[in-house]
Amino acid sequence: MTPADLLTDSLERVRESVEAVLDGLDDDQLTARPAPEANTIAWLVWHLTRVEDDHVAGVAGHEQVWTADGFARRFDLPFADEAIGYGQTTEEVGQVRASAALLGDYHRAVHARTLDYLSGLGAEDLDRVVDEHWDPPVTLGVRLVSVVNDATQHVGQAAYVRGLVTR
Repeated sequence: MTPADLLTDSLERVRESVEAVLDGLDDDQLTARPAPEANTIAWLVWHLTRVEDDHVAGVAGHEQVWTADGFARRFDLPFADEAIGYGQTTEEVGQVRASAALLGDYHRAVHARTLDYLSGLGAEDLDRVVDEHWDPPVTLGVRLVSVVNDATQHVGQAAYVRGLVTR
């Protein structure tokens, strides 16, 4: 198994989990909060997808699916197109309202773009420094593992919230 195969398998599992979390949920369930300031399923799925889109586009050198494929317009959120969810307030979390279909469409589009990028990577590519703002500088491999880590944490949180709102 190549490193690209490993990353692809990891992100495929995230995609499957996102599909399972969204399956059959209505808008009220997607925006339900198990506690007053808790994250919603809609926000968690939007955020994990925005992070993947932002980070992969950044290392691949292409425009984000969010803007290139019109998802920013389709979601029509009251945030700058660059927003990915980091540092958002509880009020901003509550402003992410989208159908399961739209969230799923965006995630599948980002996933497809990511897999296309990963398919061209060799093991030697993973040592390329992609961010010198950290000490030590961040390599491509570290950045991609970070994407997987963020996505698995948030899809697990979304699955937990799903269990609470569908009881």
